Amino acid sequence: MAESGNGYVTASQATEAGIPRRKLTEAVRKGNLIQVARGLYALPETWEDPYLVAQHRFARGVFSDDTALFLHGMTDRAPFSLTMTFPRGYNATPARKAGVICRTCADDVLGLGIMELTTQHGNVVRVYDPERTLCDLVRGQRTVDSQVVIPAMQSYAKSPKRDVQKLVGYARSLGVERKIRNYLEVLL
Repeated sequence: MAESGNGYVTASQATEAGIPRRKLTEAVRKGNLIQVARGLYALPETWEDPYLVAQHRFARGVFSDDTALFLHGMTDRAPFSLTMTFPRGYNATPARKAGVICRTCADDVLGLGIMELTTQHGNVVRVYDPERTLCDLVRGQRTVDSQVVIPAMQSYAKSPKRDVQKLVGYARSLGVERKIRNYLEVLL
């Protein structure tokens, strides 16, 4: 199961397949598996994927901001800390203790732009699409880091996959339409 799962298997996958959880414990004891996080196991030779581990540990979170930018290949700056967005009222204390930068979002726009993306290690995680990511970068800070936003906007403007209507629609929903339009006027 782990081999077909890119080196990873979860306890719930094992249970669904009819494998008792004690077999996972035995596999760890014998050195056939390594427990990466609670309920997440990997083959010993598997490179640890920090994005998959964080997604497993904090399943209600969505990768956002500079982390999403990096996952989309819109920046070459790897994030120092992973950034995830959670629903308002979510107890993000364990995520913060694990070093994750936690953002919150109103429930009515939390699902806006969620997609699945494959990490550089070949695992699928939930992340905001490029349009939502750009809006979050612009609205997430009082002073926008131009060294991050401008190259990201330039990358987006050059992309054949860009969807300007979607970007403006998201910007309207998130209250940053004027800021996004200012960037677009310069770049397009």
